[in-house]
Amino acid sequence: MSAIRIVTDSTSDIPHGLRQELGIEMVPLKVHFGDETYLDSITIDSDTFYRKLSEAPALPTTSQPSPMDFLEVYRRLAAEPGTQIISIHLSSTFSGTYQSANLAKSMMEEEGDITLVDSLSATYGIGLLVVAAARAAREGQSKEEILSMIERLRSETSLYFLVDTLEYLHKGGRIGKASAVFGALLNIKPILSIDSEGEVASVDKVRGSKRAVARIIELLKERHSGPVRVTIAHAACLQQAEELGAMLGEHFDVTEHLITTIGPVIGAHVGNGTLGVFMVPA
Repeated sequence: MSAIRIVTDSTSDIPHGLRQELGIEMVPLKVHFGDETYLDSITIDSDTFYRKLSEAPALPTTSQPSPMDFLEVYRRLAAEPGTQIISIHLSSTFSGTYQSANLAKSMMEEEGDITLVDSLSATYGIGLLVVAAARAAREGQSKEEILSMIERLRSETSLYFLVDTLEYLHKGGRIGKASAVFGALLNIKPILSIDSEGEVASVDKVRGSKRAVARIIELLKERHSGPVRVTIAHAACLQQAEELGAMLGEHFDVTEHLITTIGPVIGAHVGNGTLGVFMVPA
């Protein structure tokens, strides 16, 4: 009987315990503070990262895994006869991670049964696909059934990001300097999402955090009316994440609620204080 193994990368921001419980393999991206290089979620954790981020004289940079990083994992998993691998990764518009995984697959030749999935998303937008796939594999679903479920989940997921400062988006090339300065002066909070092409999209701009949260709830209500599962991802702002979770509980029939931390690689591009909301039908 074939076994299905799930592989992802560190930008999926799945809590370590859940990853271990479900047997999910994770390939880390890298974070660079000057000459110091760290493996995301392996040699640097989120608490350490956000502390360094607030103290660093310059913003960190990030880099993708090499094809050899993926090849090592694929070969180890494929060594077990009958193993099928589903590898789910950060949107290919954000990073070359998916391309590295694809190169590793091509180097496997006939050694393994590997299917790559471009999540077209980031942080727990990837994570919820990975966790659902791992649970389905545990339940004995086929590779085709799991891939069909992933496709459905991608279309059903609502995700919104609320950033605390526009500085990181500006320095990352997402917005111009004038917009960043203007937004800071007027306390403008951009509400961002990721579109069907896997790119960052501006949904709205609201003055003040309270109004921004209220607007996110409005947007979620436009898409969801029945029972839902909710994940909130945060960048060093656990209290705000908990408060947002409580508010969502007042407006929706939440059957499953998870709070996770935005990891170092995504955190380097969005900055401290960012909140992400991920909602899918239960």
